[in-house]
Amino acid sequence: MNNFLPMLLAGVLLSGCYENPGDPRNTPPDLPDPPAPVSVSKLRKELKSKGFQTFQYVDEASGDTVIMQQYFLVFLKRGPNRVPLSKEEADSLQALHLGHLSRMYEQGFADISGPFGDDGEIRGITIYNTPTQAMADSLSRLDPLVQMGRLQTEVHPWWAAKGFPLR
Repeated sequence: MNNFLPMLLAGVLLSGCYENPGDPRNTPPDLPDPPAPVSVSKLRKELKSKGFQTFQYVDEASGDTVIMQQYFLVFLKRGPNRVPLSKEEADSLQALHLGHLSRMYEQGFADISGPFGDDGEIRGITIYNTPTQAMADSLSRLDPLVQMGRLQTEVHPWWAAKGFPLR
């Protein structure tokens, strides 16, 4: 009898671990098929036709051809108009700023944006995926916080391997 209660408890716990393979909750969701690979020459032609600057090299370790594309790194820096704002004004302006960055991403002009974690002169960055620096500069200046002078932009050309994700 002393062993009955621990064995009963173990049986109950183990039975809770049983997975019914036919249960739809145990079926992983269907994942979309990965996109078909695009040849290096086709990708370079496509980018060139849109005005992007690229170059390629062969990675010695893998033997793969890597395409480098020019992007534009925009630093959002403190602007000259830093007058104190009420919380409501600051929240409203921040919503407009984030809306601008979301539109840039949704329209395919910006690949990633984010603030810095310190309280320095440079407040954040956006990486623009545009054919020219002038276009990246123009789009970044549409930000409501830039237009009112709370932020100012500094744009730099930046090269990165096409298709490599952040880790």
